[in-house]
Amino acid sequence: MHLNVNDETATLRSVILGTAALNGPTPRVEEAYDPKSRFHIEQGSYPLEADMVRELEDFAAALLKHGVEVFRPEVIENCNQIFSRDIGFVVKDCFVRANILPDREREIEAIAHVLKHIDASKILTPPQEVHLEGGDVMPHHDYLFVGYYKGADYPKTITARTNVAAVEWLQSTFTTKQVKAFELRKSNTDPFTNALHLDCCFQPVGDRYAIIHEEGFLYREDADFLTELFGEENLFKISSQEMYDMTSNIFSISPTVVISDHHFVRLNAWLRERGITVETISFREIAKQEGLLRCTTLPLSRGPE
Repeated sequence: MHLNVNDETATLRSVILGTAALNGPTPRVEEAYDPKSRFHIEQGSYPLEADMVRELEDFAAALLKHGVEVFRPEVIENCNQIFSRDIGFVVKDCFVRANILPDREREIEAIAHVLKHIDASKILTPPQEVHLEGGDVMPHHDYLFVGYYKGADYPKTITARTNVAAVEWLQSTFTTKQVKAFELRKSNTDPFTNALHLDCCFQPVGDRYAIIHEEGFLYREDADFLTELFGEENLFKISSQEMYDMTSNIFSISPTVVISDHHFVRLNAWLRERGITVETISFREIAKQEGLLRCTTLPLSRGPE
């Protein structure tokens, strides 16, 4: 299997898409990984398995419509396997196994049937002290954008998924990339101020645009860096409510085609005005777990065949 990912928007060739089959019962409040899931557990509005299965199948159909090769994890009973992005990611021609929350280690085993087709020398496993999830890592041509958190409360902050050691490891591993790290704003209790991953507050789209929630970055200069890189006129800025709704977490099929949630009326209109085709599906139930389209995907190859 040929791996190739150097950015977020080149034509998608193959991808691993998560599954909600046999997802298990609604978690207990103390089992929630993020404040948005916790809220819906407490309110009795946590998504039902059948609804999440339907949303993911609609996503799979949209991917197949555009000629994308779609792999799915083997189903593990009573295991949440929706968010494939958390368990690994590809940079250039290397697959990186993420160091994820201990309770979720079984998820990587469920894609062994895909990994066996990858050259073993191209599968990288970070050291144990490196905490790293795919939602925090974005290849962008010469850059490798990384979201992380280094507060003194890191060990108690369940929403902090990528640490300083991860930034340093990525710098030493991908030496041809310029690693640009952004410290994200975290909250275990408030989903309106919690940037769970980098893709919850930022994502490139098209050939020169990006979606951004500036308050998701702990330091203003980091948001300013992206404004200067992309250009003020090329940024779609989202509010705290739109970040809560996961508006930055759409998914690119190519520089001219994206899959988005039909709920994102303002964003979808803005993209269409710029010549980008927007395929819309509903992901309102999966969004209740503080993840959306990008979170459920693990691209393996983008770009020319």
